[in-house]
Amino acid sequence: MDLPQMKVNRKTGSERFRAKGEDLDFDLLSFWQWADSNLVSNTARGRLAEYVVARAVGLGISDMANDWEAFDLLTPCGLKLEVKSASYVQTWFQKDLSKIVFNVQPKRKWDPSNNVLDKEPKRHADIYIFALLTHADQDTIDPLNLDQWEFYVVATSLLDNRKRSQHSITLKSLKQLIQPVSYTALYETIEVTGKTILAPV
Repeated sequence: MDLPQMKVNRKTGSERFRAKGEDLDFDLLSFWQWADSNLVSNTARGRLAEYVVARAVGLGISDMANDWEAFDLLTPCGLKLEVKSASYVQTWFQKDLSKIVFNVQPKRKWDPSNNVLDKEPKRHADIYIFALLTHADQDTIDPLNLDQWEFYVVATSLLDNRKRSQHSITLKSLKQLIQPVSYTALYETIEVTGKTILAPV
C-alpha cells in the first residue's frame, strides 16, 4: 500500500491534547515551551537560526519549516539556502569556549515524495548561511537578541572550489572567504550574492 507524502497544517499553539474525546488541561504551546525553551541547545538553536534567516528573506510568516528537503529554505526568488549554526557557549559544562567548526559535507538528496535517495552526494543549496551566536557570557546570552549573532553568506561554489576539507570549515577559513554581516544586513547580502548566482550565463 502506497502512502503519499503527508500535507501538514500550520498550528497555532492553542490546540488541546485530548483523551477519550475530552480536551485535557494542556495544549500544544505548553509542549513547545517544554521542548524548545532552551534556545542555546544545539537542536533548538539550529532551528532558531533557520527561522531567523527565513524571516530575513520574507519567509516564516504563514509557512512552515520543511524537514525533508535537501536544503533548508527556498526564497521567493528561487534561491535555495542552507543554514548552519554554531555558538561559543553551550548549555553543558565547558572548560573553555567552543571552537567554531561548521559541517559542510556534501550529502545524498532524499526525495520525500517517492522515498528515493540520490546516488551521488552533492551540495543542494545555492547559498550557505553560517549563523554564529557570538555572545560569550552564559549569564547574558540571549539568542532572541539578534545583535548577538553574526552571519556569513557564502555562495556554494566557493565551498565546492575549496582546496581544503570538503567535510567541514573552521571559522578562520570562513573569514578568509567572506566577512560577517549583522542581521539587519542579512537580506541585502543574500540578495547581492543571489544575483550573481541567478544571473543568466
